[in-house]
This record gives sequence, C-alpha cells and structure tokens, in this order.
Amino acid sequence: MLDDVLAELAVRREEFRDQKFVSRDFVARLKEAGIYRAATPRRFGGEPQAPADFLRTVEKISVVDGSTGWVASFGSALVYLAALPLETQAQLYADGPDVVFAGGLFPVQPAAEVDGGLQLDGRWKFASGCMGADVLGVGIPGDASTAGKPRTALLRPEQVEIVQDWDVAGMRGTGSFDLVVRGAVVPHEWTFIRGGEPMVDEPLYRYPTIAYAAQVLAVVGAGVARAALDYAVETGAGRAGITGAPKLADRPYYRTAVAQAEADLRSARAYFYEVTEQVWATVLRGDPATAEQNAHLRLAAAHIASTSASVVNRIIEISGTAAIFNGHPLQQWAGDALVPQQHAFLGPGLIDAAGAVFMGQPPTVPGFH
Repeated sequence: MLDDVLAELAVRREEFRDQKFVSRDFVARLKEAGIYRAATPRRFGGEPQAPADFLRTVEKISVVDGSTGWVASFGSALVYLAALPLETQAQLYADGPDVVFAGGLFPVQPAAEVDGGLQLDGRWKFASGCMGADVLGVGIPGDASTAGKPRTALLRPEQVEIVQDWDVAGMRGTGSFDLVVRGAVVPHEWTFIRGGEPMVDEPLYRYPTIAYAAQVLAVVGAGVARAALDYAVETGAGRAGITGAPKLADRPYYRTAVAQAEADLRSARAYFYEVTEQVWATVLRGDPATAEQNAHLRLAAAHIASTSASVVNRIIEISGTAAIFNGHPLQQWAGDALVPQQHAFLGPGLIDAAGAVFMGQPPTVPGFH
C-alpha cells in the first residue's frame, strides 16, 4: 500500500508545492496507508506503531517529497489528544480511528469564560496540514488547573477560517496556513495540555511526547537529505561540465564530499534510531523514560536535523553552476532541509539543554521534557 502511495506522490508532488498544500484526496490515501491511525489508542480502534516504525515511514515519504512527509508526520500528533477525557476521545473517534489533527498553537490567544466553555477569538500561525484536517487545535492560555501551562482547544473545520498565506522557500506544500477563529465556544472537555498526562494507559502514550513531536519533524530532513545524496550519486556518475571538464564522478573533491556526506547522514541516523529503540524498550518494560533518555532523544533529533541540512548544502557546493537555477531539484531540497533545522523544537538551544541534563543540571530551554 505505501509503495503505491509513494508512486502517486512522485507524480503529484509538484501539484502540492504549486498549490501550497497537500490535497485532501491524497490525505485520504495517507489514511489508507495507516498514517492517521498510527497514534490512535488501540481501545478506540487504532493501530499504534512503535515510534521507530512510524519514523521510518515518515522518512520514506520525505525522500519522495519533504512537504508531504511533514504533513504525514502529524499522524503522530494524536498522542497529544490522549490527554483529553476518555469520553471526549470516544466522541473524537466515533466515526473511526483515522483522524487528521492539525494545529496552529502559537501565538497563544485569549479565551473568555462563557456559558458552555471558552469563547475564542484570534489568529494562529503554522497550522501545517490544516487543509486536510478533521479536527483543528489552537493555543489558549492555561489556568489554575493547568499550573499555568498553555492549553490547546479543539474545533471543527467549519468553526475556523483558513488564511492561505504560506509563502516560503522550503516545505512549500505543507499548507502551514494561519487559522482565524471568531467567537467559537469550545467546551472545557475539548481542551488539553500539550504533553499533558495521558488518560490512556497504552505504551505509546508513555513515550516522551514532546521528544516524539521533535523526532517526527527531524526525520523529514533525513529523508530530504537522502534524496539529495541519491541524486548526487546518480548525477555525478553521468554528467560532465559544460566547459568540457571531467564528469563529476571523476573529480576527487566530488567523490570525497559525497562519501563524507553519506557517512555523516548514516551516523546521525544510527544515533537517532538507536536512542529511539532504547527508550521504547524502557517504556515497554513499564518503566518511565529517564531525564537522560529524553535528553538523548532531543539531542539526536536536533543533530539529525542539522546534519541533514548540512548534507544538502554540501551537495550544492560541489554541484557546479547548474545548482544555482530555481528549477534545479537541489534548490527545493535545500529549502526543505532548512525547515526542520530552523524549527523551535530542533534549534541549537536544544543541544545546550541536552548537555545541561547530561551534567545533572536543569534543562536550559522551556518545554524540554
């Protein structure tokens, strides 16, 4: 099933980039492939996957198209919704386990107490995948019951206006549009703390939630870097320069750079999947992930995002003048690889925070655990 979906994606990826979002009918194809039941609780008909299995699927999709991989990665976001009351979750999955959730969580906007719940007014950014979503989340302030931690309020698509203002160099097809809500009322039981205590007692919801959210984005970069490396090998073996110079594969600097990039990407992937499997084994034993394990997850995610961007940039550097043209595939991969590296979950501050935890100090960034 996934191979058929990837073959269709190879044909349609330009369509998605041009229109700036993944079409709803293709999101339905991702549902058929199991992407949007991979984090649905088993008690509600889901087929929750081990994190490494889901991450490898997202990586495969991202080799074909980073934007679609990014949208598919949010199939993991249903782990957040495990913090909802069980009665709410039962309603959420009443029509089946394949639920597409997208959120524009920042900037946090005020929510007024009214009869029936919380009244929302505001505009939120970066709602990746919102055009194909079944349920949308927006960020609202916390209260005494959440110890001040911000909450996410869930809405139906008809309660939300989507402003199609996504104009970027990388991940052009993610549809990371703004969400506007005017006066919608959300019951308290349809709000939750992102990364809050799950109401579902299944292994996947004991895996570190925020770390998993960082991992699914980071692995998109790895898929993009793999596409660029494969291109470099294929092109280097066959293309000569326009000046009559030897073909790229005959140049030592080209061979050396490609080989080093291959080693760097594979090394980053090995660390990334190694710590994922280790933490998952801990969770399956019934033990909580330790602070150090969480720090390794965050560090490995930030490292693979940075390494992936570096790999693509290195391939551009050695590819000659052909790579400067806007229509060149390396330009798209460079933009796509940049996005995970720039994400707040994956920036250089996370590396400092991991180092602090390894040395017995508190993490240096909020939301690290």
